[in-house]
Amino acid sequence: MGLLQEKLASYDLPQRVKAKGVYPYFRCIESEQHTEVIMSGRKVLMFGSNSYLGLTNHPKVIEAAIEATRKYGTGCAGSRFLNGTLDLHLELEKELAEFVGKADAIVFSTGFQVNLGVVSCITGRGDYIICDELDHASIVEGRRLSFSTALKFKHNDMASLEKELQKCKPESIKLIIVDGVFSMEGDIADLPGIVRLAKQYNASIMVDEAHSIGVLGHQGRGACDHFGLGKDVDLIMGTFSKSLASIGGFIAADETVINYLRHTSRSYIFSASNTPGATAAARAALQIMKNEPERIRQLWDNTNYALKNFRELGFEIGHTATPIVPLYVRDMEKTFLVTRMLFDEGVFVNPVVPPACSPEDTLIRFSLMATHSIEQIDHAIGKLVKCFKALDLLK
Repeated sequence: MGLLQEKLASYDLPQRVKAKGVYPYFRCIESEQHTEVIMSGRKVLMFGSNSYLGLTNHPKVIEAAIEATRKYGTGCAGSRFLNGTLDLHLELEKELAEFVGKADAIVFSTGFQVNLGVVSCITGRGDYIICDELDHASIVEGRRLSFSTALKFKHNDMASLEKELQKCKPESIKLIIVDGVFSMEGDIADLPGIVRLAKQYNASIMVDEAHSIGVLGHQGRGACDHFGLGKDVDLIMGTFSKSLASIGGFIAADETVINYLRHTSRSYIFSASNTPGATAAARAALQIMKNEPERIRQLWDNTNYALKNFRELGFEIGHTATPIVPLYVRDMEKTFLVTRMLFDEGVFVNPVVPPACSPEDTLIRFSLMATHSIEQIDHAIGKLVKCFKALDLLK
């Protein structure tokens, strides 16, 4: 065994969790992503999906992907920079820019690549990147690749953000980056406070709308629109793998910013472009989202119903105000155990443990879709009560 293999062989956490029978990852789904899925030949209620509007199996989205594949083939065989740009890509970019109120946009192959490629190159030496401590891992990785000075402020804490801004040289570029909705905690960024401080300290703002598009704002335009602050935010990022029922991501900004990113963002230039099917599916989902506002209304009916029940039943759910409901466990072993117990009861939820959170904040991530019925929500909550009580996790 070589030195590399010897070092990696010491990593045995997954094996230890498997030995206890509570390993919760890579569970195989044998059906479409819906409110119920088939796993190991049995039906399981899905409360671990990011398909907030339930569009992954919508006939129009599926048909759009099929028709695009028939016309263009299964892939583009190259990057957008060279041979991989389709008219589909350009049409979707125009529609996304208009949707979030920006002059231009570019589409990446994944949401992770957007943040990796934008954050790593948008600022340079002598500049500052200032992030919320709970920003998504893709923002963290982009920040690590940047030559800028990285600063971090306490979660949604404007006093902490101001302290970090005060450390910056006034003449330097300062870019504040936050999630619109935080993906594990479900709370909404304090964009009014961030915009106020950005104006005071001459800083720019980038907002990751991955979990807020399709959830917040007019027609699901996101957190920036929710607060009426789209014009005060310099860069708006989004993904297709949540409400837009596909795979990919985008960044929208003014033409100067997009022109720079189009020619310098390495994860854009050196990655194969979005497949025709994925691009067409996202475009179809965007149209449905705009044309069927009742889906977002139903998502919020489900969300408000579930949040009320969780609070009344004594679950600790933090400051969530969205369809993402963190059910705090605060113990890694019990987090894995209750995930397994719920799965055995026919309810799929996601465990959240380090590095996705701090060790003292482990939780079960329960996420709602517009297509969940009240009966399904009640059934899942009943199973959660049963399993949490068995482990003495309810207040």
